[in-house]
Amino acid sequence: MAHAAVVEIPKSRRPINLEIPVPFEAHRSPAEFKAMGKALRDKCPRTSHAEWKPPHDRPAPVRLVLKAAEGRVPDLLPLRHGRMVLSPFTFYRGSALAMAVDLAGTPATGLRVQCGGDSHLVNFRGLATPERQVIFAINDLDETLPAPWEWDLKRLAASFVIACRDNGLSESVAKDAVLSCVRSYREHMAEFAEMKLLDLWYFAVEAEMLIASIEDAGIRRGAIKNLAKARESSTSEGIFPKLTEVSGAIIKDNLPAIYHWKGHTAGDVHPNAKQIFDRYRETLAPAHQMLLDRYDIKDAAIKVVGVGSVGTVCSVVLLMAGDGEPLILQFKEARASVLEAYAGKSVYPNQGQRVVAGHRLMQPASDIFLGWAEGGQGRHFYVRQLRDIKIKLAVETFEAARMIVFAECCGYSLALSHARSGNPAMISGYLGKRDTFDEALAAFSVAYADQNEKDHAVLKRAIRDGKVEAVIEKAK
Repeated sequence: MAHAAVVEIPKSRRPINLEIPVPFEAHRSPAEFKAMGKALRDKCPRTSHAEWKPPHDRPAPVRLVLKAAEGRVPDLLPLRHGRMVLSPFTFYRGSALAMAVDLAGTPATGLRVQCGGDSHLVNFRGLATPERQVIFAINDLDETLPAPWEWDLKRLAASFVIACRDNGLSESVAKDAVLSCVRSYREHMAEFAEMKLLDLWYFAVEAEMLIASIEDAGIRRGAIKNLAKARESSTSEGIFPKLTEVSGAIIKDNLPAIYHWKGHTAGDVHPNAKQIFDRYRETLAPAHQMLLDRYDIKDAAIKVVGVGSVGTVCSVVLLMAGDGEPLILQFKEARASVLEAYAGKSVYPNQGQRVVAGHRLMQPASDIFLGWAEGGQGRHFYVRQLRDIKIKLAVETFEAARMIVFAECCGYSLALSHARSGNPAMISGYLGKRDTFDEALAAFSVAYADQNEKDHAVLKRAIRDGKVEAVIEKAK
């Protein structure tokens, strides 16, 4: 079984009812659904979302950090803690479990969508479709699960306050970023509520469309330049020289981020990796299996990624076609979602399959090599290309104008993901046309950013006192 990080649910965190109040009924009109959504304001006022006060039975922050570490690779835990403690922002990125515990006790309408589960701003980026168009969508969906739509939006909104503070921006800019994000979500959800089902399913937030809508000429020119650069470099062929030795047939070690298994030299593929690869292949569509079969495995290595994923078993696999064309796949461990204890268990037997299903629901287009497998010790994995024109924006460099534009884009994208799996008319009816909900989430986000700083300080103190081991990496 996949390892889970589940804590005992405090009484204040046991939702009364997270089921959708009414089933999807084809005979109902968007207007009827909107009216039903509006009626939900009686049981869950929009202003109630402004509230954040830690309950008396809230688990200790360090306890949740250590709970989230259970089942991970022990040798990598000090590195995980070291990355989390660098700043309140990196702490937030690594504390999806803590916020899941907190969100479970916040007001909710009861409407469920396919949630990302860890929808902070860094997880939104440019992605390539199979038709080689670039769309803007949420990318890392390790925690995806059906859950209240408010949970995703609150995690995203709070991340903008935390990121703005990390960048040295003012509190007024932070609030403006949240308001822009939530307003974009609300207004676009209203648009999606009016679309025909198939039109909505085929719709994507295209990067070029977003760029064209940017009013600031300087930001627009920079985005065009970055998109062109990413098209050239952010592919298997683009990263191939950086990842491999001069010979090109093996992955080069780059500690602590990339290294081979103990006792295995470069090019000596671990038998477990080959076994997992064969199981993964069976989850692909027949046409994609045939395509994959044109490549041979040349090497595999462990790859330490991000902040929240540090300590999970992740690896990169280098494959080559006969003419030397590279394909680089990422095998990433999939554990039980942090939302599971509060939103219900996944219907899928394999946690990797859960992640793949979440990608296909939340993204308008997904990687053709997206699949899953089970490895040794009951670990579950999902697989995708390491990079396929994945454009990650350097949010840590954003000044006020760029942060606000990015907030609008993220709100737009999240609305589309939720509309694909939920009932956009009911959500839109609840949100309404006024900014009541927007202001409420701005207040929540500031309060939760304050809480996050307190929790970060607790971890910092625990590391200083020797209660939690941490390794701080040298700045590059």
